[in-house]
Amino acid sequence: MAPDFKSPSPARAPVFALVGNPNCGKSTLFNALTGLKQKVGNYPGVTVEKKVGTAYSQHGHALTLIDLPGTYSLAARSPDEAVTRDVLLGRRADTPQPDRILCIVDATNLERNLYLVHQILDLGRPVILVVNMMDLAAQAGLEIRIGRLEQELGIPVIACEAAHGKGIIELKLAMSRPDLPLSRHAWDVPAAISSAVAELQASLVASDLKAPLIARAEALLLLTDQDAMRVAGSTPLSARTAEILNAWKKRWEAEGTDWAGTLVNSRYDVITRLCSELVHRKKAVTGPSVSDRIDSFVTHPVWGWLALGGVMTLLFLSIFIFAEHPMNFIDGQTAALADWVKGSMPEGELRDLITDGAIAGVGGVVIFLPQILILFFFIGLLESTGYMARAAFIMDRLMGSVGLNGKSFIPLLSSYACAIPGIMATRTIEDKKDRLVTILIAPLMSCSARLPVYLLMIAALIPGESVPLLTKVGIMLLMYALGTFGAFGFAWLFKRTLLKGEPSMMIMELPPYRLPKLRDIALQMLERGWMFLKRAGTMILGISIVLWFLATYPKAPEGTPPDQQMAHSFAGMAGHAIEPVIKPIGFNWEIGIGVISSLAAREVFVSTMGIVFNVEDAQENTEPLRVALLSAKWPDGRPLFTPLVCFTLMIFYVFAMQCLATLAVVKRETNSWKWPAFQLFYMTGTAWVLSFIVYQGGRALGF
Repeated sequence: MAPDFKSPSPARAPVFALVGNPNCGKSTLFNALTGLKQKVGNYPGVTVEKKVGTAYSQHGHALTLIDLPGTYSLAARSPDEAVTRDVLLGRRADTPQPDRILCIVDATNLERNLYLVHQILDLGRPVILVVNMMDLAAQAGLEIRIGRLEQELGIPVIACEAAHGKGIIELKLAMSRPDLPLSRHAWDVPAAISSAVAELQASLVASDLKAPLIARAEALLLLTDQDAMRVAGSTPLSARTAEILNAWKKRWEAEGTDWAGTLVNSRYDVITRLCSELVHRKKAVTGPSVSDRIDSFVTHPVWGWLALGGVMTLLFLSIFIFAEHPMNFIDGQTAALADWVKGSMPEGELRDLITDGAIAGVGGVVIFLPQILILFFFIGLLESTGYMARAAFIMDRLMGSVGLNGKSFIPLLSSYACAIPGIMATRTIEDKKDRLVTILIAPLMSCSARLPVYLLMIAALIPGESVPLLTKVGIMLLMYALGTFGAFGFAWLFKRTLLKGEPSMMIMELPPYRLPKLRDIALQMLERGWMFLKRAGTMILGISIVLWFLATYPKAPEGTPPDQQMAHSFAGMAGHAIEPVIKPIGFNWEIGIGVISSLAAREVFVSTMGIVFNVEDAQENTEPLRVALLSAKWPDGRPLFTPLVCFTLMIFYVFAMQCLATLAVVKRETNSWKWPAFQLFYMTGTAWVLSFIVYQGGRALGF
């Protein structure tokens, strides 16, 4: 029989798992312990983040810390929570079971937080309990008897204020101990289900090779009826254990026994008795708290919407205004790098590959990094202050009208900058169908990569040397509104057909308002920005090189004008091949090349048009390209880029799935090619149909 616990060998750094409820300050504590010595990846087979850092004991020895996703209980309801459960139970072959566990609890809400601690102590692992936010508890008039709590549980208990660095030294001292005591925690399983727990425990030991205490803890979780959430990499139950579990559930259903409720209530009875001895209120609460007073405004049916509108306006103004100078700087550096390569290398295919393929391709992604960073900074700011939960609460009623709940609002908000982080943010949505619907509609939110296309088409749409600012803003808002209403429309359709289901109830904690910790926000911003560069930039680099090859070969005969080279290339052949399909919506083969190339990234359309119409520096200065577009003709002499075609092209890019990087992320999130293929089909099909209606309808009306 496997032993319950073995101390790590001296040659190996002990592994600590950080576990806690959302909003308990776990990430702040992780950053305080590890600093910059951390790395972020994904658990193999599932896209839940794996954040690992290195801390050092008081003796200078390395300690490995795994920051597990926040959860209220080991009874998992989402992929994030399932990974936390599986790591602690030793179910994941790719992640060894941690040697020790750091449980972080919020001192202002000790009773609710101790439910997770109660479950973790069942595991029979060495545990250090960190009671965080002691300063906020004191402000609320709460006195927590740390010594008594330590005595009752039999484990080290550290009072901490992670945001201010208090208690970190004491915590490191506890983490440095070579041997940590195991908890004296014990509680009596209700008699009505004790036989089932014993039988499941025996099966988990014999058939699943679990250690006795781990087996008992897992048996209790199986009986909470929330263990159905399984993710890739999670070890399945043996047939014998599953058979015993199903037999007991059928028996209880016949008897009318609420086995899950019995277990949960039994745990809370123990926790309530414990908290009555530990927590004392030094002063009576008089009137609403500061958070309650702020909530009376920001969650108000009228003022709350105005506040949300103001926050969103500030967010988008910041994205467009503050990002301008760094984007111009990156653009200039990219152009300077290309010029340096041209000046350092002789003319030839290799130089063209580097400048027109690699540098231009990666530069087209990197240029949007400032907007992405600003969005991540503001989202981090809203989350750390506690406002993001209020925004989801405000949006819940609106999202409910299309079959989703307020938790889908946060991923959709992120998608305005880029659909990739927006899709990744759907991991916190418990309901599988709601999560999938949110993933499917996220790319409809107009991302920053569409901006170059919109701006170029607006410049070609309006006659004159410059487009009036209000006109530009009005058309831009119309495009954003079309994408947003399109997303809501498809959410309503999917929830009533393809992914039919009742709207799930949103249960979300409204944390107290807190001053943001800018260091943590900056770390998160840089971390997300780097992940964006790795995931999007590397893919677009490869695709851009392929597109350069397709636009360059085969070579046209000697003496062919540069603008005719494209027609002879593989890309030109592809454009001519799809012209019959796109001609009914007003596009010719040249626009078709742009549509094909922009599958790498939507903004590639602008540089492709520069190549097609032989305009240099199309990215840096759109005026020559605008003139070239207005001069383009059909073979019969008709203008190609009429105002109607420009408007139709914008409609197409609002709805079309022109981003292979996004499709790749959808594949990773859904672990299937079925949904990315469906997404490509329904979005591109919708874009064509709406463009056909707009173009043919406009022609019928004389435009």
